Amino acid sequence: MPYAVDFKDVSTVGLESSPVAEALAGLRANEARYYKNKYDHVFTVTPANEAPEILDWVNRILSEERNLVIASRPLEVTSFEVDGLRMAYVFYESGLSINVMYGIEEGAKRAVGFKLSDGMEVPEELAGTFKFARQKSKLAGTIRGSFFVIKGEY
Repeated sequence: MPYAVDFKDVSTVGLESSPVAEALAGLRANEARYYKNKYDHVFTVTPANEAPEILDWVNRILSEERNLVIASRPLEVTSFEVDGLRMAYVFYESGLSINVMYGIEEGAKRAVGFKLSDGMEVPEELAGTFKFARQKSKLAGTIRGSFFVIKGEY
């Protein structure tokens, strides 16, 4: 069942099984606030098992671009279009959030972003390959993030 993320009253709904559920909920709320403020878009997530096509698309990009397979269980996903971008997010039980920003027009920006919830270790599959920059968030504490540019067509 889809859930509109509330960034004013942060909830762990759908993320309860994560060992860093509070921080992951804050990270999810941080993303919801960004899309509401910048694009007036309501950030709505769905349990990952209810939208396998979103997870498959993200997994295909990770696999084909960087030979990455995420070990953690996906909890929630979302996919939407704003301002000429197709966006997709996957929130994992470990506290990892992956987003794909895919410009619809030829030559537009395309990238995969990784964000680590406060309190989680860098996942083994990302360690040593990506450097994570820190940013502070009122909703999520300290977020560590990294990204790579997508070269292929998806």
